[in-house]
Amino acid sequence: MSNGKVKIWDAHTRQIYKRLFGYTRRFWVVGVIAIVGMIVDGGGLAVFTKLLKPMIDKLFVDKDPVLIFWMPIWIVLIFLVRGVGTFASSYGVSYIGRNVVNAMQRDVFGAYLRLPATFFGQEHSGHQVSRITYTSEQVASASTDSVKVVVTEGVTVIGFIYVMLSTSAYLTLALFVMVPLIMLIAGIVSRRYRSISRRIQGMMGSVTGTVEESVEAHREIRIYGGQEQAAARFRDVTDSTRRLNLKIASTNAQSSTAIQTVAALALAVMVFLATRPFEIQHMTAGVFITVLTAMGGLMPSLKRLANIQSNIQSGISAAENLFEIIDTAPEVDVGTRVLERTQGDIRFEDVGLVYPRGEFEALRGIDLHCAPGTVTALVGRSGSGKSSLVSLLPRFNAPTTGQILLDGEDYESITLASLRRQIAWVGQSVVLFDGTVAENIAYGELASASESDIIAAAQAANAWEFIQKMPQGIHSVIGQGGNLLSGGQRQRLAIARAILKNAPILVLDEATSALDTESERLIQQALQGLMKDRTTLVIAHRLSTIEHADQIAVMDQGRIVERGTHADLLALNGHYAALHRMQFHSQASD
Repeated sequence: MSNGKVKIWDAHTRQIYKRLFGYTRRFWVVGVIAIVGMIVDGGGLAVFTKLLKPMIDKLFVDKDPVLIFWMPIWIVLIFLVRGVGTFASSYGVSYIGRNVVNAMQRDVFGAYLRLPATFFGQEHSGHQVSRITYTSEQVASASTDSVKVVVTEGVTVIGFIYVMLSTSAYLTLALFVMVPLIMLIAGIVSRRYRSISRRIQGMMGSVTGTVEESVEAHREIRIYGGQEQAAARFRDVTDSTRRLNLKIASTNAQSSTAIQTVAALALAVMVFLATRPFEIQHMTAGVFITVLTAMGGLMPSLKRLANIQSNIQSGISAAENLFEIIDTAPEVDVGTRVLERTQGDIRFEDVGLVYPRGEFEALRGIDLHCAPGTVTALVGRSGSGKSSLVSLLPRFNAPTTGQILLDGEDYESITLASLRRQIAWVGQSVVLFDGTVAENIAYGELASASESDIIAAAQAANAWEFIQKMPQGIHSVIGQGGNLLSGGQRQRLAIARAILKNAPILVLDEATSALDTESERLIQQALQGLMKDRTTLVIAHRLSTIEHADQIAVMDQGRIVERGTHADLLALNGHYAALHRMQFHSQASD
């Protein structure tokens, strides 16, 4: 930025373009062929225009027999060669463009897989999806389509200027009126495009996010009569996008009008020069028509070169956005020790947690020891810090203060990948993928599991009963997010996945809180088998499910306020006893 204005080709912009063209480097052979095609395409029209002078002066005035024979052949050959150039440039540019978009989409998606968990809470998921679907497409315009226009139209302009100069340098003086003014217009238009393009990319993320929310919440929208509210919200974001796109259209139209006016002025100057008494006496019709046609041919080429600023500036803005994500630092992993299998001895020592971009202390002074093979239950009101505490185990978040020891050593010395192999996780919100039952149980690093192991895990999770009734058994498709299954069935598949992983540490995050009695009974049975000989942390909503835990930690406002067995805590008659009485009376009244 300088004096409040965007520099069109500052060092930062050049650096972005240099990096962007790095994606095209491995397609250099196709690129060379495409550029040759662009040169042939752009130069073909100039060659044809150059033939106008002999065509008019010798063909029609002098009736030259040789020219009468060869002129039609030359015209056909020129446009045949130009056609080959047009095909080579168009297909070559499309080939490179599609590969560039594909490569950038993969890089951005790869960055999403590496970024820390905190990143995904900092912006709407619609913006994250929009980068893959919309923003990456904008990059193709900057890296390939715009290059085609610049090279093709640039060669055309150079060719026409050569034709004009070689035909009549005197009449070419009219260019001194047109070119400086068109360059001025292009500079003004470029600054405006750059500003609007950034805002359009942000609005596209809002559009995607609004649609995504409405699709996911379609039941709630209908139940609570939120159709008008959803429609109004969508209307607001699409109206904003429409206004920005109309600003682009308005800028294009103003640019075209200004260039046409400048070109008309230049043509008027050329006619004025041609009709001067000292010039009109010896100028032939062929000379005037050739220069006039070349001048007329310059106008659309210069207009397209000016308007290409729209694609270039939106592409640069899009590339900036994508490179920002690609360059964002991934999850911090300072661990160097690869852990084969932990004993499951977990110790939290004076652990505190403050979330990024916030001053709220989620955890304060947590001291907790989870002995190998024991069950530790975390209870407390919503927002007391239970989920924050268990999120530290796989290092989704890092402790702000204190340390966590695993088998007596700081767990930050362990590589992230090997640490997470020690943990199985079953949450309240089950995450399943659009695939088969087997693909969801044997997910990720478990994909090499045998069919017999998958079935054994399903049986242990009390899921085999409904799986074998499905049309293709474990090879049956379950739909996006498992939407072809009930809540209890989805939960049992998640438990089967945890059983198959056979990790020494198990985290259960309110795994049965939203289920009916029958599903809960089946899942509790599966969980009892899963927790055997594993260090288990359970976030419990229903206290009846954790009465047999080895220890219960009661949390409040980010602290552990009570700790002991079920009987100990009831005898203490504190927070836990109050929660127990509340649930007991609620269940009794039910």
